[in-house]
Amino acid sequence: MNQTEETEETGETLPPGDYRLLLPEGWFRILLEPEQRDKSIDALVERQFHGIDNAPHLKEELRRDLRRRAAKAHRSGGIELYLSLQEVGPFTIPASLLVTLAPLRHPEPLPLEALAQRFADDGEGSVTIEELRSGPAVRVRRLMPQGNDEEGTEPPHNSLSVEYHLPVPGTTAFLLLTFSTPLEAIADAMAGLFDAIADSLTWTE
Repeated sequence: MNQTEETEETGETLPPGDYRLLLPEGWFRILLEPEQRDKSIDALVERQFHGIDNAPHLKEELRRDLRRRAAKAHRSGGIELYLSLQEVGPFTIPASLLVTLAPLRHPEPLPLEALAQRFADDGEGSVTIEELRSGPAVRVRRLMPQGNDEEGTEPPHNSLSVEYHLPVPGTTAFLLLTFSTPLEAIADAMAGLFDAIADSLTWTE
């Protein structure tokens, strides 16, 4: 359902006031604004270490790592970060979603075909234009090479990245959904999950 509206006087599309996303159970939301960031991170750390009192160093290490990630995401225009804490048996499914607002300095909206062609010309993986409930969007799926860890104990591997570039109605800006996971072995299944989350987005007043 497309939730954009038009003014009666001009027929122009009104920009939405916000958006709504549906995430699976087990995904945790971190607000990236500086005044909200630490509270979100503290809540996540306390959840992860609930009932564990003998690991203060690991707890603080996680807190510092999340603060670094959140600060970096905010500097890049990030609005909120979702981390998967979803569990299958004894394993946690590692995945993340970064939501970014990308304003464009153009008087007119950038056509999706031109944006998709730009990604395709740059060799940016698989590029398509998809029709979502919120409207059409450019989808870019990539496998991103990852190197060894610092100790060299992990072999090189690829992580999956799926981006959705959604035009914000009534503006020249794009809302960027960047999904990622290191689980290359089940990349298609994870991409299907990411697609379902992106399709759940609706614009709100």
